[in-house]
Amino acid sequence: MSNDVRLPEKETPGLDSSGPRGPSHVAIIMDGNGRWAQARGLQRSHGHRKGVEAVRAAVRAAGELNIKTLTLFSFSSENWSRPANEVSDLMSLLKLFIRRDLADLHRENVRVSIIGSRRNIPGDILPLLDEAENLTRNNTATRLVIAFNYGARDEITRAMRKIADQVSTGKLAADDIDADVISGALDTSDWSDPELIIRTSGEQRLSNFLLWQAAYSEFIFLDCLWPDFTKAQFEQALEEYRSRNRRFGGVVAQSSA
Repeated sequence: MSNDVRLPEKETPGLDSSGPRGPSHVAIIMDGNGRWAQARGLQRSHGHRKGVEAVRAAVRAAGELNIKTLTLFSFSSENWSRPANEVSDLMSLLKLFIRRDLADLHRENVRVSIIGSRRNIPGDILPLLDEAENLTRNNTATRLVIAFNYGARDEITRAMRKIADQVSTGKLAADDIDADVISGALDTSDWSDPELIIRTSGEQRLSNFLLWQAAYSEFIFLDCLWPDFTKAQFEQALEEYRSRNRRFGGVVAQSSA
């Protein structure tokens, strides 16, 4: 992966092939697998397995609802602090998902991209991440972005180091650093920022997810736990988004009627 900062070719927020109401990019913080299992007297691992089924349904729904980019927060850089058996189970589920679902995603023309640090990732996981990206690189339908070993502060820190390296080597002047340069150094430089961020489970925080990219995102917090997330709830969230007045710091002109 090149260390050069690439200026992103961003889409105009809220504008996509489905019309000006959008959104074209939805990000989801998938929260509540453990609580779903505990509420049923099951081990947390059962909730994670049920959560994978919800992932499959969400990806299908995104394609049907004309979402160009779907970003899923699958495993944060802080999740390594969970009990070792739970981390091991999550890694096994990730491997199983890629091995079982990658061919289907490729057949459905879905492009898979992985964001997050590649440091400290188990050696048997890295080749699978590379395989998923390489196999689907030329697909043109929905882009599925998996945030794995991801933390927004870490992402921004890595971006700053990348920019500092280019300044120190004379590839970039310090006075030329602006918001576009910073965006171009982030993991998400190849696609637009999310217009909508959804979080399940009733929690109302970002939890170190897409802090830079969320500057003008709309937020919808759902009480349902992630394994219970359905296409109908996805559609309801999109309708809620479309009902909101997105001004981007400006003022919407009043009708003269």
